[in-house]
Amino acid sequence: MADKDVEQTDGRGYVPEPWWADLGAWGSVALIAFGGLAAVWVFFRLPGTPEVLASGYYGAAKVFTIGLVTVGCALLGRRRARAATIQAADGRERV
Repeated sequence: MADKDVEQTDGRGYVPEPWWADLGAWGSVALIAFGGLAAVWVFFRLPGTPEVLASGYYGAAKVFTIGLVTVGCALLGRRRARAATIQAADGRERV
């Protein structure tokens, strides 16, 4: 049964990632701005707004949230990389 617990990949060793995985900090900021713009669009009921406003707000909130999470992860990754560089330069462990 342990053999079936392994994640399936294709022949090249490619593991599928979500579309937002490689956005970086600036791409995430753009998602946050786009989510906010989508929420304003729904609020003013501009052309293309769904009949059920809750679904429009839900979509805007999803884009906004994905942007917030990815920008947080990108900034945390930069901080960890900087701390590892400082630690390697000092030659001792920092707490």
